[in-house]
Amino acid sequence: MAPPLLTLRDVHLTFGGTPLLTGAELSVGEGERLCLVGRNGSGKSTLLKIAAGFVEMDSGERFFQPGRTLRYLPQDPDLSAYASTLDYVNEGLTEGDDPYRGAYLLEVLGLKGTEDPKALSGGEARRAALARTLAPEPDVLLLDEPTNHLDLPAIEWLEDELKGLKSALVLISHDRRFLENLSRSTVWIDRGISRRLDKGFAHFEAWRDEVFEQEEIDQQKLAQKIKREEHWMTYGVTARRKRNMRRVRELADLRKQKREHRGPQGTAKLSATEAEVSGKLVIEARTISKTYGERTIVKDFSSRIQRGDRVGFVGPNGAGKTTLLKMLTGELQPDTGSTRLGTNLEMVTLDQKRENLDLTDTLASVLTGGRGDMVVIGDETKHVMSYMKDFLFSPEQARTPVGVLSGGERARAMLARALANKSNLMVLDEPTNDLDLETLDLLQELLADYPGTALIVSHDRDFLDRVATSVIVSEGDGVWREYAGGYSDMLAQRGEGVTARKVEKAAPAKKEKPSGPAVSSEKPQKKSKLSFTQQHLLKTLPEEIEKLEAKLEALQAEMNDPQLYVKNPDKFAKISAQITELTEKKDSAEEQWLELEMLNEG
Repeated sequence: MAPPLLTLRDVHLTFGGTPLLTGAELSVGEGERLCLVGRNGSGKSTLLKIAAGFVEMDSGERFFQPGRTLRYLPQDPDLSAYASTLDYVNEGLTEGDDPYRGAYLLEVLGLKGTEDPKALSGGEARRAALARTLAPEPDVLLLDEPTNHLDLPAIEWLEDELKGLKSALVLISHDRRFLENLSRSTVWIDRGISRRLDKGFAHFEAWRDEVFEQEEIDQQKLAQKIKREEHWMTYGVTARRKRNMRRVRELADLRKQKREHRGPQGTAKLSATEAEVSGKLVIEARTISKTYGERTIVKDFSSRIQRGDRVGFVGPNGAGKTTLLKMLTGELQPDTGSTRLGTNLEMVTLDQKRENLDLTDTLASVLTGGRGDMVVIGDETKHVMSYMKDFLFSPEQARTPVGVLSGGERARAMLARALANKSNLMVLDEPTNDLDLETLDLLQELLADYPGTALIVSHDRDFLDRVATSVIVSEGDGVWREYAGGYSDMLAQRGEGVTARKVEKAAPAKKEKPSGPAVSSEKPQKKSKLSFTQQHLLKTLPEEIEKLEAKLEALQAEMNDPQLYVKNPDKFAKISAQITELTEKKDSAEEQWLELEMLNEG
C-alpha cells in the first residue's frame, strides 16, 4: 500500500486559553476523496489550514511527500496585491502547468480575467480563487467551502470538474448533495479529536448517531461503576484501608474521568414566533413583467401562492430571483401585470447577505434590538442570555461584536433575530449559508412545521428537496416556470437542471451606409464559433509553437555533440528529459491549434 501524500498526527492547538484541537489526525492518500465535517467552531477550517502549512500547531506532526504539489482554497481570498484576476490566477501556476488553463477556468466561472481585484464582490473574488486553486491540477486539493457564492450551474460544473481530476481532495462544505456526490471517506472533527469513516458523507449521520449512542451507554456504565465504588468506600473500608488505597485512587480517577468528559454540543432550539393566521390566498401574480433597459428580467409570469406553501426560487446568479421576489411581496411594482397580496400578512425577511447587520454591534444588542437585556419574542419577553443559549451561544459572547464571530455564528445570530419576530410569511434569502448540518436539520424541521408560508431563494439542492412544495425556475430570457415538488422533482419534469445565464454582449457599432448607389464589395464577416479564450489561443498558439521549436533546435544542437555523454552524463540526461518534455508540449499545442482551426472553419 502506497504511503499517504499528507499526514497530520496528534495535532494540538489552543486559542485564547480554550483547547480547539486535542489530538486530531488526518491522512490523505493518492486520489482519495475526503470530506471534513463537524459543528461550526469545531476546528475544521483550522485543521485544513494546518494541513496547508498556513497555521502552526502547538504540538503534533505534519508530513507532506517531497516533490508533490498542494493547493488550498481559503474562505476569504486576498487578491489585493494583483493588477487583474488573470494575474492572480497565473501567479499560482508553476513550470509545467498549462498556461492557458487559468484563463479557461476564469471564463467558465463567469470572469474575463481583466477585472480589478479591488472592485470584486465577495463572490467574484471566490470564483477567481477557485480558478487559481484548480488551474495547476495539483496532487492534493484542500477546499474550504468551495460552493459558497456559487449558483447552481457553477456548483454542478464544479462537481463534474472535481470528479474528472486525479487530485486527492479534502472538502469542507455545508452542501449535503455536493459532499454526497464527491466524498468516499469522512473525517469528523468533534470535541477536539478526529474520527474517520471509510465511507462517503451519505453514511455519516447514521454513523455519528451510533457513536453518540455508544458514548451515552459508556457514560451510564461509568456512573454505575462509580456508584459501586462509592458504596464500597462507605461500607467496605475498615481495617483493610491501607491494603485498598489502590481502589481509593481508582475511584478518584473515575470521578475525574466523568468530570472531564465533554459531551456532544447541544443543538439549537429553533421556533418561529407565529402571527395570526393569514388568509388562504397569500400572493396572486397575474402576467407580471419587468424590464431593465433592453433586458427582460421577468416576462408574463403568473402564480397563486397559498397559505402553507413553501416555494423555492432557483436560477443562475443575475437571472433576477431577487427582482421576482420583490415583485411578489409588493416591494417592487411590475411594469405590466398585477400582484395581489392576501389578508392579514405579517412578513419577516432573513437577509443572509447580512447587509443590515452592523458588525460593531454586540451580539446581545443585535438580538435585543438595542433594548436592554430582554428579547421580545412575539408577545413574550425572554432574557438575552437564555435566548442566546437556545442558539448555542455562550454567555461570554454576549458583549462580543458580531464582526468577530465566525460565518456560521453570524448566520445563527441572523436566524435568531428573524425568528423572534411575529410572522406568517417568511422570505428566506440563502438561509443555508454557513449553517452547520445539525442547525440545517432543525431549520428544515421548523419550515416543515411552520403553519405560515415561506418563499426561499437557495442554491442548496438537498435543502430544496427536503423543504419545498414547489420550485420556480428561471428558463432564460425572462421566462420563469413553476414545478411541483423539490429540486429533484423539477429535474425529472424538466429533463435538465438550471443552466447558466447567457451574458449579453454589447452590439458592435453600426456603420453608416455610403451615400449613393455604390455597394461594398467586401464579404460579410463570418461570425466566429469560438469563445474569447479559444480565439485568443488560435492567435497565440502558432507563436508558442515556434518558441518551442526554437528551444528544441537549441537543445538538439547540444545533443549532437558526440562527446557530451562522456564529458557530462548528468547534463546529457537533463537535456534528454527537456527534449522529451518540450516535444510533448509542442505536439499538444499543435493538436490544440488544429482542433481550433477546424472548429473555426466548420
